[in-house]
Amino acid sequence: MAISASLVKELREKTGAGMMDCKKALEQTSGDIDKAIDYLREKGLASASKKAGRIAAEGLIDAYIHGGRIGVLIEVNSETDFVAKNDEFKQFVKDMAMQVAASNPKVVSRENLSPEEIAHEKEIQINKVINEGKPAHVAEKIVEGRMEKYYEDVCLLDQPFIKDPSMKVKDVLAQLIAKIGENIVIRRFTRYEVGEGLEKREENFAEEVAKQMKM
Repeated sequence: MAISASLVKELREKTGAGMMDCKKALEQTSGDIDKAIDYLREKGLASASKKAGRIAAEGLIDAYIHGGRIGVLIEVNSETDFVAKNDEFKQFVKDMAMQVAASNPKVVSRENLSPEEIAHEKEIQINKVINEGKPAHVAEKIVEGRMEKYYEDVCLLDQPFIKDPSMKVKDVLAQLIAKIGENIVIRRFTRYEVGEGLEKREENFAEEVAKQMKM
């Protein structure tokens, strides 16, 4: 089918992809713009993986304070200072600071967890399955699923993105890498919460942050 220039323009505005890539995506999906976006996302993820080995030593450190109760410092690196000044990059860094405030991850990625930590958690989940009396033939799958949930809880990249829970943080990062054309790395973060480690009444500050991000 013939693809109109206006449709290509609309897809480009929604994805930031090149004109020819947008035209090809629309041709491959018979002009269905939603399917074309998915097509470009898939191609974008492949593109991002090729850039993952490139050195990213520029970037930004940003801070986010929520109501004087939760504070986050985060460092996100790019390959060039030029990209560090890009508005979309700056917004991503800000979003990640708020993500850490809301979801309280322990590390950036699975690679940051020690083998001992992973083994310890797996042992807990195995014993839990045994105590629940689950049959042996399904126990391994159950433990595998619970370990994925554990990674989602403690690893920033594995968490659902607060602004769009249908995507994980690593997918949002991959899209940005594909769009900007440079490797981008969430290097480190620190999160503080008032009274952390002290006995206190229960207050869900993380939920407040999540609501603010969706406004």
